[in-house]
Amino acid sequence: MQLGAVTAPLLKPIPHARWIRIIPPAIVVYMIAYMDRIVFSFAMVGGMNEALRLSMTSAGLAAGTFFIGYLLLQVPAGHVAEHGSAKKYILWAIVAWGSCGFLTGFVHNTWQLLALRFLLGVAEGGVYPSLLVIISNWFPQKELGRANALFLCSLPLSAALTNPLAGWIVTNHGWRWLFFVEGAVSLGLIFIWLPLISDHPTEAKWLSTEEREYLLTTLAADKAAREAVGRTTGRGKCSYKELLADKYLWLITAIFFCFCTSTTGWVIWMPTLLKKILKMSLTNVGWLNSLPFLMSLIGLYLMGALSDNKGNRRFYISFSLIVFGVCFSSATLFPSQIWLVYGLLVLSGLFEKSMQGPFWAIPSLIFSPGVAGGARGFINGIGNLGGFCGPVLVGWVTTRTGSMTFGIYGLSVVSVLGGNLAMFL
Repeated sequence: MQLGAVTAPLLKPIPHARWIRIIPPAIVVYMIAYMDRIVFSFAMVGGMNEALRLSMTSAGLAAGTFFIGYLLLQVPAGHVAEHGSAKKYILWAIVAWGSCGFLTGFVHNTWQLLALRFLLGVAEGGVYPSLLVIISNWFPQKELGRANALFLCSLPLSAALTNPLAGWIVTNHGWRWLFFVEGAVSLGLIFIWLPLISDHPTEAKWLSTEEREYLLTTLAADKAAREAVGRTTGRGKCSYKELLADKYLWLITAIFFCFCTSTTGWVIWMPTLLKKILKMSLTNVGWLNSLPFLMSLIGLYLMGALSDNKGNRRFYISFSLIVFGVCFSSATLFPSQIWLVYGLLVLSGLFEKSMQGPFWAIPSLIFSPGVAGGARGFINGIGNLGGFCGPVLVGWVTTRTGSMTFGIYGLSVVSVLGGNLAMFL
């Protein structure tokens, strides 16, 4: 039985208000949440390292400490989102991370920076699985790859918009103002999130009768199909203890760990790499650093749509990870050809995030209702420890060898490894 094939009989076109009312607010919230990665990377190269006397290793550690805190609330938040209110959880998360981001502008030593990066990670930790639960509440299986891909456009959009702005702010106002602006903008999200989002179709007063009936019928049919497949395969309802013993949970988590290790290292160190290669001002580096992320928008939607159409989720996950690793490592092979190197970095951007559309459609297929939210949190939380390993790996290797090349090789190998693991799904 193909789960995505279960739909309600349609006699006339169904309205698509859910695409306008659910996806854009989710994009905006995660765009701002993702800003801190970009802001921190520009602060590193824009004077923070010197002001706080951070070595390359210490800077990588500060970047990665965020992901230690990020781990803590993943499973609890996924459970609360699935069994309670994701909307309320995210509201309080916005208040917490906006406050931490703003306070980071006042740090004066390494320990203060590490503490606030950790707390920022805790504050943001539950946002991602909670948003994924909201999207799964609103979009049936046959739409989920595209819905996830559109939501995840928030990541490259955030980078594309933040890069030039961050370069300009550092050049004209200094690195501290990056954190002041980030914190203020984050707190402003409250006025977007509260009026626009509903947890379930049953709660949305703006939804037409036709669209509500379609969603309730189709989502119920998808759930029944998953339960039927679970009974047939022995993967029906389970406890969290049984979930932790599931080999597929650990396989999916390992794949996501490889993804996070390689791509977070790519994001954090890209401004430093471009400044070193191109020898331009940070404002120009910011503009050039935006193009790879704009390419990510194309890759995200393309792989999400293809996986919806073809149904072969694992192929598009594997293909994206392997091609990203190959393109990224190839950029080190032509050190004298500056624009060829830049072109390969742009091409790597096309595949940097593209696995996520098909990837996040898989947990609701594999794991039973009731624990799927917690499974998403576990995968995202443990997987994002790669976000600690990637920056630290590049910083440590660069300090030891005096060159970023071997650090890039390490990130690329991890990405290719993740692509090969995906074929075992």
